[in-house]
Amino acid sequence: MKIIVTGAAGFIGGVTIFKLLDAGHSVYAIDRVIPSNLLRESGAKWLTGDFSGEVALESIKSYKPDAIVHCAGTSLVGPSVTNPEEYYNNNYVKTKRLLDYLIQNKINSRFIFSSSAAAYGNPVMTPVQEVDPKEPISPYGESKLMIDWMLEAYRRAYGLDYVSFRYFNACGADSQKRHGQEPGATHIIARVLECLRDDAEFTLNGTNYPTPDGTCIRDYVHVEDIARAHALALDRAVPAGVYNLGSGTGISNREIIAAAERITGKELKIISGKQRDGDPPLLTASAGKFNSVADQWQQHDLDAMIGHAWAWYVR
Repeated sequence: MKIIVTGAAGFIGGVTIFKLLDAGHSVYAIDRVIPSNLLRESGAKWLTGDFSGEVALESIKSYKPDAIVHCAGTSLVGPSVTNPEEYYNNNYVKTKRLLDYLIQNKINSRFIFSSSAAAYGNPVMTPVQEVDPKEPISPYGESKLMIDWMLEAYRRAYGLDYVSFRYFNACGADSQKRHGQEPGATHIIARVLECLRDDAEFTLNGTNYPTPDGTCIRDYVHVEDIARAHALALDRAVPAGVYNLGSGTGISNREIIAAAERITGKELKIISGKQRDGDPPLLTASAGKFNSVADQWQQHDLDAMIGHAWAWYVR
């Protein structure tokens, strides 16, 4: 198939490109960030520019893709509070421009969207299901939910064929060390591994949550499994709609630290920090809806998530 990937130089977009190429698809990659040498030499065709710009839109029309995997967007929760304009514009407004162009030019591509667990905010119960209330607590989460709403409205009105994935804590790296996260990533696995690599101190935020070991429990998904979900969603037999991507079971911060120390053979220097405002003790996702239409999309456990990420950091 002919696939366009936006946000192609990013963490999820880059790994998705490699997995699509591995599966024999042709890929046209778009990102305003210049890609790494490995990505540039991957075999994908590249356009460096904004996915909603005139050049990119005309290129999409000329390429006539079977599907568009839309990973582009601005994705940090904290900065979205202090600079919401960037998030509403870069995420919602530009995605609307892209969708409007597809509709107006009758480009009948399946649209696969990178949504987020942030659409749920602080859920009242876990594992979170797609039908649960959506009450985002940041402009980032709001922008993702707005796009989900728009996708469904466009499906009803214009016949847009879409799949939206709400990710829960993407982590790991390409298992062949071709792509991974940029330095300074904010989630705990990246921070723990960088601290172990650099012999630096790690601040553990919150040790007295009402959980078995006192630390937060979250749901983690290997980035290769997310890329596999993208590839499976190319099949239009997968019904249009929104799907959670999570494991249904959580991993605590202390469990992550213990696994990282075991896999790397290093001891982490830990400083106890305060609980962060808005951090619920437990947040996991039910992926039963996607499991029912795409069997065995998730193939990596915690050791693989940490092991592949560590191999990327020390390559």
